[in-house]
Amino acid sequence: MTDHSFLLSDAAIDVLFREARTANTFTDEPVPAARVHEVFDVVKYGPTAMNNQPMRLLLVEQGPGRDRLVQHMGGSNAAKTATAPLVAVIAADTGFHDRMDQHFPIVDDARSFFLDEGARAEQAVYNTALQTGYFILGLRAAGLAAGPMGGFDRAGVDAEFFADTTWTSQLVVNIGHPGVDSWFDRLPRISTDDAIRAV
Repeated sequence: MTDHSFLLSDAAIDVLFREARTANTFTDEPVPAARVHEVFDVVKYGPTAMNNQPMRLLLVEQGPGRDRLVQHMGGSNAAKTATAPLVAVIAADTGFHDRMDQHFPIVDDARSFFLDEGARAEQAVYNTALQTGYFILGLRAAGLAAGPMGGFDRAGVDAEFFADTTWTSQLVVNIGHPGVDSWFDRLPRISTDDAIRAV
């Protein structure tokens, strides 16, 4: 008989998946940047292609930096971002290849695999998306709520914060402890039978 249990407890699975929601409001309880450092120190072990690890995080606390970010947020996302205890701008580093010889030392000159600029940018975006999923789960595991948002002016954020770098903004994630009416009702998910086929 097959054992269908998980290694984690049901309570842990609930926190990570079944009961988790995208947070829209937060309490005033602060979230120190050091807490996100702790989360990153765990989620950095999630797999990426050839261990290329292109995700970068810009942490934006309350203050002038937050004001600079809010002006690039669209619609209701501006108010959410203005009031969140901490905000992370997730960026993809298209210069990740400069670290490949360090991150993938089992292959000689691993950097040379990513010299094509277009292909490298595609790899950066794809693998940053993978790492973003790990990051959100890591925040949940740390007892924090995440409000990921794509509704912002990416070119504006890049010019504001990432000029003269190889970072390009991908997502803005508000971070904190969920507040009053923080989330919507659970929306429908695709059925297992519809999502999985076997051959």
